[in-house]
Amino acid sequence: MIPRSPRIALVASVVAFTALACGTAPSATPASSTPAQARLATATATTPSFGTSGSFAVLANTAVACTDATIIGDVGVSPGTAIVQTNCPVTGALHPNDAAATQAYADFLIAYDAVAALPCDQVLTTLDGLTLAPGVYCFDAAATSTGGVLTLDGPATGSWIFKVGTLGTGALTGTGFSVVTPAGTPPACSNVTWWTAQAVTLTDSQFVGNVLAGAAVTLTRGTFAGNADSKAGVTITGDAVTGCTLGSGTGGNGGGTGGGSTCSGGEDDSDDCQCRDQDGEHDDDHDGSVSSSVKKDESRHEGKKDGHHGRCDDDGKKSHRGEKDDHRGDK
Repeated sequence: MIPRSPRIALVASVVAFTALACGTAPSATPASSTPAQARLATATATTPSFGTSGSFAVLANTAVACTDATIIGDVGVSPGTAIVQTNCPVTGALHPNDAAATQAYADFLIAYDAVAALPCDQVLTTLDGLTLAPGVYCFDAAATSTGGVLTLDGPATGSWIFKVGTLGTGALTGTGFSVVTPAGTPPACSNVTWWTAQAVTLTDSQFVGNVLAGAAVTLTRGTFAGNADSKAGVTITGDAVTGCTLGSGTGGNGGGTGGGSTCSGGEDDSDDCQCRDQDGEHDDDHDGSVSSSVKKDESRHEGKKDGHHGRCDDDGKKSHRGEKDDHRGDK
C-alpha cells in the first residue's frame, strides 16, 4: 500500500472538522430518516373552484334527511326532490330540484372531477396526530380516524386538499375526529377540501372542510363547518352544520360562512379589531324569509349610518368599506 501524504491527511482532517463545526454531516441523510412532519411541510395547493355549488351548505343527488340537527346555509337536491326535516331548522333556502339546485349539482360534478385530477404532494396512511402545511394529501384507499386530531398549520390564505381513495375505492370515516389549527381553534372552512371516492361518515367529530363525496354523506352529532356535497344522499342526525360560501357561488348559505370573519370593533374605532365567526348575520327561516328576531333597524346591516363597517384582513387589522356596500340584512 502506498503511504498517504501527510499534507493530504491534514487537508482531509481540516475538511472534516469544518463540516462538523458547521453542523453538516459528511454524507447526505436518507429521505426515509427525515421526520414525517418535516417532509409534509413542503407541500402546496390552490383552493379549487366550486362554481354555484359553493353557495350550498348541503347538496345531494337523491335526498337530504335531517333529524334533531341544525343547518346554516342553503340545502339542495338534484335530480332528486326529497328534503326531509324532523326537528331540523334550516337557516337558508330549500332547493328541491329547482334551477339553482340543478346548476349547483352540475358545478359540483365539475369540481369533483377537477379535484380528482390534482396531483398528490404526499401520500398519507393516517390523519391522527399530524401537523400539515398547505398541500394536496392523498390516501390510496380508505382513511379512518378514531379520536384523532389533525392540525393544519399555515397562512390564512393556505389551502389543504385531502383526497381519499385515489386508487379507485376508499371512504372517509371519523369518530371523535377533530380538525384544528396550532392554536387549537378550527381553521377557516373555505381553506379545506375533502374529496372521497366513496362515502363520508362522521360521528361525534369536530370537522372542518368542504366535502366532495362520491357516495353518501352521514353526519351524526358533533359539528360540521363546511359544505357537504354528495353524489348520493346526505343524512344528518344531531349535528350542527354551518356552511361555507366558496368559489364563484352566489347567494345561499343563509349568511353562514363557517370560517369567515367580521370585525366587532369597539366605539373608539381603533386600528385593531377582534374577529368572530359569522354564524348567520340574520337568522333566515328555511323559506328565505327573515325571522322575527331580525328587526329592520338592527345594526346587523353592514354599512351603518357612518357608512363603515369593520372587516379583519389577514393580519387582524381593521379596514372599512364605504356607504355603497351591500347590507346583508336587507330583505
